[in-house]
Amino acid sequence: MRGFMSSFRSRLAPILLWLVAAATLGLAQPAVAAEELQGTWVATKVVSEGKPAENLVGHRLTFDGANFQIRSSDGKTIFAGTTSVDPAARPASIDFVNTQGDAVGKTWKGIYALDGDTLSICDNSPNLEAGRPTALEAASGSGHALFIFERAKQ
Repeated sequence: MRGFMSSFRSRLAPILLWLVAAATLGLAQPAVAAEELQGTWVATKVVSEGKPAENLVGHRLTFDGANFQIRSSDGKTIFAGTTSVDPAARPASIDFVNTQGDAVGKTWKGIYALDGDTLSICDNSPNLEAGRPTALEAASGSGHALFIFERAKQ
């Protein structure tokens, strides 16, 4: 019995250590958009691959826990799914995993910056092969889109 308990403890110790480290680092928590992103944002400027995308201005992006929803200016849901953010990354990263809309099963990889009530997001939604942007810009041929949002007034 003593040999069993010693063996059991030696196997259990690394698992417990990992669980404590995961909880401390936030690895064991579900992906939730950063607290400061929560709520609804209205697109005020959009550039897609170097060209203004006026048809997207007025769209509303809502973060609710780990979920996101994008609605057109007339309130119709266009996309929805889950998000994960890494505010410690440089630049801060955000991923949108689509579960509703034309992009079901696709993940947009992006970066973001928050300045007061202005949220800037640059992602690869125009071209998933483009990969995650490294700067908040959407030059012609980049495969990236840059969205500038203002926090919605309640």
